[in-house]
Amino acid sequence: MDIIKKPILTEKASFLTEKLNRYAFKVDHRANKIQIKTAIEAMFGVTVVAVNTAVVAGKAKSRYTKAGFVSGRAPKYKKAVITIKDGETIDFYSTI
Repeated sequence: MDIIKKPILTEKASFLTEKLNRYAFKVDHRANKIQIKTAIEAMFGVTVVAVNTAVVAGKAKSRYTKAGFVSGRAPKYKKAVITIKDGETIDFYSTI
């Protein structure tokens, strides 16, 4: 199971990173907080202080096509907000 899928790089996540030393990631929906903590510590070599998780509901999507109005939903996903020790940072572009 690949626990960490990708970082969430939004304006709100950037604010959390700059002000509160927190980072947001999309994670596997089956992963628990302990598994997420060990995966982050192993991948980036930082000390994780706290892990907060939330399941984000999928948005309703719709569009007009030749066949008419088509509606559906984007899939839900699990988001983890990681708080790391003061003075440490995560560089996303070094692991590419």
